[in-house]
Amino acid sequence: MPHGRLALYAEASTRGYSRWQTSSPLPPGTVFQVKLSRPARRASLVVHVAASASWLGLTLGLLALGVTATTTGSARTVEASVRAMKLFADWLLLPVAFLTLLSGLVLSLGTPWGLARHRWVYTKFWLTLATTTATVFALRPGVNSAVTAVAAGEPLPDAGDVLFGPIVSLSAYVFMTVISILKPWGLTLRGRKLRASACKPVDSGRARQTS
Repeated sequence: MPHGRLALYAEASTRGYSRWQTSSPLPPGTVFQVKLSRPARRASLVVHVAASASWLGLTLGLLALGVTATTTGSARTVEASVRAMKLFADWLLLPVAFLTLLSGLVLSLGTPWGLARHRWVYTKFWLTLATTTATVFALRPGVNSAVTAVAAGEPLPDAGDVLFGPIVSLSAYVFMTVISILKPWGLTLRGRKLRASACKPVDSGRARQTS
């Protein structure tokens, strides 16, 4: 990812609440009751953005290889493509996926964004979890079956084995990138309750000062 785009993503991810969001403070996010320091938060953000960009790039690579395997007329090219897909899926995809999920959890639980306070954060978490699960139980088995068939001298059994997983994953990653930048939909019910409870001590303190 170009440095300019990475900086834009990072700025959007660390941007504070908008005016309507900061009118009432929310309790700070915590990891084991310890709020992340600024250096720790920035380090976690760098790891998360780098892992997310790597995941997106790997998925684009898998899709390119899958398209090549299903459209070429060369048996050698098919075998080389599916073997490369297996290499990426076995050694790179899962570590990057778990790193993205873990760093996202640390950022959400250790900052005021929280995990279940904002709809976009909550949606992104569940999409990341679902995509990681699909990688384990759908994408990798499909690629493995394609490699087994091609290695035995058979044609590619099903184009969906090497195309469906990357297409679905890429769509999910693009959607998550968009909502990470736009941060839509506002607070969840839990977020509204936390905001209301955080405002009560402030309001009561103001009332005592003016009385």
